[in-house]
Amino acid sequence: MSVITKITIQKKNKDRYNIFLDSGKGEEYAFSVDEDVLIKHQLKKGLEIDDLSITEVLFQDDIRKSYNSAIHYLSHRMRSEREVNQYLAKKEVSEQVINEVIYKLKNHGYLNDEEFAKAFVRTQQNTTDKGLNVIKQEMKEKGISEAILTDTLKEYPENLQFEKALKLCEKYIEKNKKESSRNLKQKLEQMLLRKGYPFSVIKLALDEAEIEKSDNDELEALRIQADKLHKKYAKFSGYEYKQKMKQALFRKGFPIDLIDECLQERELE
Repeated sequence: MSVITKITIQKKNKDRYNIFLDSGKGEEYAFSVDEDVLIKHQLKKGLEIDDLSITEVLFQDDIRKSYNSAIHYLSHRMRSEREVNQYLAKKEVSEQVINEVIYKLKNHGYLNDEEFAKAFVRTQQNTTDKGLNVIKQEMKEKGISEAILTDTLKEYPENLQFEKALKLCEKYIEKNKKESSRNLKQKLEQMLLRKGYPFSVIKLALDEAEIEKSDNDELEALRIQADKLHKKYAKFSGYEYKQKMKQALFRKGFPIDLIDECLQERELE
């Protein structure tokens, strides 16, 4: 059994107190506690305290410190339960303490995966061009349950996804007018898949976007690509030159009849 001989306020943190004990070998510093823990356990000078009580006090102090740390972490933005758990685990907080902290945060309304998921979807919808599948995957990584996911993703209906996908298509088409219609369509599909749009939305967007060029526009794009490829294959001549140009332009998605027309033009120049 030890006796509390002195309690002092820490100089750098006025909310924490240093506890000094005498266990029969003279007074010495034993541990420090948060003010709330000090009051809850009625720690005061002259109080006799055994090792079991000290262990309980230190456990409650660990909970208080970790709780304050979690509150600070949550002050920057909303977090999921898993994010808070991982944050505390990185700080080497014990699993038992983490569980107590999570319980308190949820009980006080600071942690709610349903509210977090709704806010996350709204934020991604309003500030990014991510599709539904990417948003869903990111929420899974944050520990959001399948039940909450199913309900929350209704906040991002197909018509809004279609509008975003179509804008992405229009922007990409504007910047890549020199591409063939076939290559343009393939690249648009790949882009929308990477961004997480479902196939149903991709099909709607591609059907609506003005991908198919007129023959004149397609031929003009073909001429531009042919000029670039000519620099690469200029060292060849005759049949070999023509075949390499044909193969390269075909790989870029241009139809054979337009390729032949373009190459015939070049021969006449």
